[in-house]
Amino acid sequence: MRHLLPALPLLALLAACGDSASLPVTAGQGPNPQLPAPKSSLFPTMKIAEIKRWGPNEAPTAAPGLAVAAFARDLDHPRWLYALPNGDVLVAETDGPPRPEDEKGLRGMVAKYIMQSAGAAKGSPNKILLLRDQDGDGVAETRTEFLKGLNSPFGMVLVGDALYVAETDKLTRFAYVPGATAITTPGAKVADLPGGPLNHHWTKNVVASADGKTLFVSVGSNSNVAENGIEKEANRADILAIDAATGTTRVYATGLRNPVGMAWNPASGMLWAAVNERDEIGSDLVPDYMTSVREGAHYGWPWSFYGQNVDTRVEPANPAMVAKAIKPDYALGPHTASLGLAFAAPGQALGPGFASGAFVGQHGSWNRKPASGYKVVFVAFDGATPKGLPQDVLTGFLQPDGTAKGRPVGVAFDKAGALLVADDAGNAVWRVTAARQVAAR
Repeated sequence: MRHLLPALPLLALLAACGDSASLPVTAGQGPNPQLPAPKSSLFPTMKIAEIKRWGPNEAPTAAPGLAVAAFARDLDHPRWLYALPNGDVLVAETDGPPRPEDEKGLRGMVAKYIMQSAGAAKGSPNKILLLRDQDGDGVAETRTEFLKGLNSPFGMVLVGDALYVAETDKLTRFAYVPGATAITTPGAKVADLPGGPLNHHWTKNVVASADGKTLFVSVGSNSNVAENGIEKEANRADILAIDAATGTTRVYATGLRNPVGMAWNPASGMLWAAVNERDEIGSDLVPDYMTSVREGAHYGWPWSFYGQNVDTRVEPANPAMVAKAIKPDYALGPHTASLGLAFAAPGQALGPGFASGAFVGQHGSWNRKPASGYKVVFVAFDGATPKGLPQDVLTGFLQPDGTAKGRPVGVAFDKAGALLVADDAGNAVWRVTAARQVAAR
């Protein structure tokens, strides 16, 4: 962070600028969120939670009827999770790659300051760990370097004996042997993904179709609202469909500013995504959301938000694309940075109150006063449709003094049906169960 030191007084001044929310977070949640008029300011709102990590006997706070314990501690920026059929858990220890064009100028300096203050942008570990709970007590006794030497890995999915890993610039296939604690054979590139020196949203996630023939990869935008030029957004703010056998790539859906978590809704069979919306038009805008993803659909970015609400900052305007924009299914609150997404299914161990719906990891805001997110929430579903407001599942990441003990990201269910939560700033994976099932720490 040494190169930022001369700019710290300016950045501190910027952090004091911007607006404060006039609505509660709940106003920007649910199927019909409130969308007040956009606010403009010379400098964006900045409210950054400094990271002060968990002590050895500390943990987040579970909702009534639930309990939480550490599945693994002392990790290195664990960001995404994937549970293998045999019970092993893969953890992507990862961070953004070098992005020299994304760090130019005052905007780039501010972005890097925000990330470093939030515990990121310190170099990527570039590996995937394997965690194994051999005795079934809810704590991983074994950890091994399963894959290393990757390029900012993120999403993972197993199809038969092929493990697909979405790195920041490519989708790679590795041969997987059940029970192996490491993969040492080289991977094979399936397809290129948008990367490069301007790689604003670097995370790439992947899920597979039911037959394993198609891999769906989420790719975030290269900007906030196309300020770097729409030509820099090729195959970005999209979900791509990639043929697993040939690597042939097509665009499945567009206009999703930063789709990160993806999951199949068990009630409908449809693909859903958690999406981070745009910044810098006020603390009350724009709600992040989760939505079903229709093939060929457009969800607005960059020309409009939450359906057909025009963003006048985007030039040139594009009324035709605004007219095509589909309203998302469910708002998750402004600036919550909703990243992780996992649907409940029969046999999961959080009890009947959490039997039908989706769990969302909210990494936490930087562009809102007061802060939002920094928690894991549950959205109940009535069949295939979300209902009501989100319920807190795991809180306590954000402290009363404005610091943060950690920041939840990926969520996944283990073989026993417990919810696992990757905490990249807290360097832990948390395990949530019904209270009577929690393992002793």
